[in-house]
Amino acid sequence: MSDSVTIEQIAGYAEREVTIRGWLYARNGKSKLQILQVRDGTGVLPCVLMRKEVPPEVFDAAQDLGQESSLIVTGTIRTDDRAGGIPGGYEMEVRDLEVIQAVKGMYPLSLQDRGPEFLAQNRHLWVRSARQWATLRIRGTIIQAIRGWLDGHGFLPVDAPVPEPAGLEEPQGLLENGGFRAPDSADYPARLYGEANIMAFGRVYSFGPTFRTGRGGSRRHLQEMWGMEAQAAFVDLAESMAIQEQLVTSAVQEVLATRSSELELLGRSLAPLEAVVPPFSRMSYDDAVALINRAASEEVATPSEDTPLLPVSWGAELSVGQSAYLVAQLGRPVFVHHPPSSLCPFYVAQEPNRPETCRSSALLVAEGYGEVVRGSEPSTDLAFLEAEIDRHGLPREAYEWYLDLRRFGSVPHSGFGLELEQVVAWICGLGSTQEAIPYPRQQGRIYP
Repeated sequence: MSDSVTIEQIAGYAEREVTIRGWLYARNGKSKLQILQVRDGTGVLPCVLMRKEVPPEVFDAAQDLGQESSLIVTGTIRTDDRAGGIPGGYEMEVRDLEVIQAVKGMYPLSLQDRGPEFLAQNRHLWVRSARQWATLRIRGTIIQAIRGWLDGHGFLPVDAPVPEPAGLEEPQGLLENGGFRAPDSADYPARLYGEANIMAFGRVYSFGPTFRTGRGGSRRHLQEMWGMEAQAAFVDLAESMAIQEQLVTSAVQEVLATRSSELELLGRSLAPLEAVVPPFSRMSYDDAVALINRAASEEVATPSEDTPLLPVSWGAELSVGQSAYLVAQLGRPVFVHHPPSSLCPFYVAQEPNRPETCRSSALLVAEGYGEVVRGSEPSTDLAFLEAEIDRHGLPREAYEWYLDLRRFGSVPHSGFGLELEQVVAWICGLGSTQEAIPYPRQQGRIYP
């Protein structure tokens, strides 16, 4: 009896007979030789059939297989530096082949006309392709790394609701659904509910789907995305940034250590990822604006778009090109902290001696991917929050539960959040977040 193994395990089975269960990714050969590229979800293995080495019916069956036929192959694993596949350097000398389901006719993704709309309509098949396979394998590793780091550093996973009593940042753009409303905002309900949960558990995080009703369709923003929100009691903004850099570094290093084959398949340059090593740079919003405007006056080009670097007015969000310039100058990810209060949610603490700035940060990364993590230190001042709720025209009754957190045992605390698809796009070097999720949801796109 041969061992049934996965392709990613075959390095430990050289010169041994094994069985692989999977699907036919590609096939080529001649009358006396067939090479089946078999994938099983963990890798791709060249499986070689010699007519003289297998029963006639086995060789004939291999010649008739269409792409994505499901099969079971048994044979001896040989090492060969010339062999392709994932991982490379191994192939199977096939002794036996069992066909589970033979595909007849043309596999849809084999067609020449495979534009973006065609691929979107066939996403259920596209996830089998090498590029999507590599991306989603890396996505899974990033999720495991984020959860593993948080779990190992005292953060307890505590779920937060998606529907909540009112929009957390904006009174407009709310999605009515069965008496609940979901915010038209990238700032998840989990952020405020996390503040309630830390009063019970100290450090918490939530990780799950969230929704955006208004801003979708761009290469950076989906309407359904997976968000991670973390909160910690007795932690200020500076400590939060230290936590963020350790978490992000851990995720990147885990991908580099365990998904090198997938990164290579994607053609991802490793240098920008290898530069993700703490400590990250830290720069105030004021200093960032000054540096950008000084470079803009010298007609410097942006590193990501090779277009002129534009100046920025104090109070404006930094553009992708401006963010890319800052990271390129510093040679590593950079936290831009203390932006204008006008750019921060109502609950973020302002600096007492300079209330036009708030205790918030954005982690910027290289190559034009811009912000991947945003953190903030919420205010513990009940009177300030009451005034901000009134100033923004938010429904006071919907926030009474949140104000209770300042009435009963309030402590200094900070939190941060990320959109998983933006992190995946950055680490994989993708052109769009739509590639970073198995089944993206955008305006007008809910199939498959």
